[in-house]
Amino acid sequence: MMTLCKTCGTSYVRQPERCPICEDERQYVPAGGQAWVDFDTVTATHTNKWQQLEPRLFSIKTVPSFAINQRALLLRTANGNILWDCIANLDAATKTLVAALGGIRAIAISHPHYYTTMQDWSRAFDAPVYLHASDREWVMRNSPAIRFWEGDALDILPSVTLLRLGGHFAGGTVLHWQEGEGVLLAGDILQVTPGRDAVSFMWSYPNMLPLPAATVENLTGRLQGRGYQRLYGAFEGQNILARADEIVQRSGQKYIACLK
Repeated sequence: MMTLCKTCGTSYVRQPERCPICEDERQYVPAGGQAWVDFDTVTATHTNKWQQLEPRLFSIKTVPSFAINQRALLLRTANGNILWDCIANLDAATKTLVAALGGIRAIAISHPHYYTTMQDWSRAFDAPVYLHASDREWVMRNSPAIRFWEGDALDILPSVTLLRLGGHFAGGTVLHWQEGEGVLLAGDILQVTPGRDAVSFMWSYPNMLPLPAATVENLTGRLQGRGYQRLYGAFEGQNILARADEIVQRSGQKYIACLK
């Protein structure tokens, strides 16, 4: 029976002796040690909360909170729906709701902490999963649906581009949706701060290990010229609804200045 790590939500075919995702310094092993739960238990004890962020953008978050507690985002485009990032809980209600909204054309994930049960989402909706090849080693369950891409940009649908920024992970990716004034789906490659008027950048969030200034300069540089006014982060409430591109550039400059 499929097993999930309780701390990060990564799925395994069977319970392993350890979770490499959590043993990496960008995540953590709880003081009480690693713990596991089977997939059926999660779907029986949790449900998914839906929130409409924009007319064509939905947030899907598991309640009560599970593992890292990130949200997935369902982006509806004229050329098909995209699931951005992933959550472990894929229950019957979620399958029904996603199908009613037109299914999923493609899945794209910002970094390994959110891979969770991507293989099951892919199988349920017959959708390819786009992961940056730099993070290939962190895939804990193989799937023929996984498409490893290389380089710094990939157009997966008209007006939808994946951008590799690096930083938190070598393959750290954001999604740019060129719709109207533009939208950026950032995971926590860019971490929205509590005031929702800035972002920050870390190599390890739980262990509070920063990124070098040169990495942040390169990361923000790759976003210059990509117009976007709104930005949605990895967690509920992390929504910047105006001047997001300016905020990201200003935040990068402030971060670098603090390291001098």
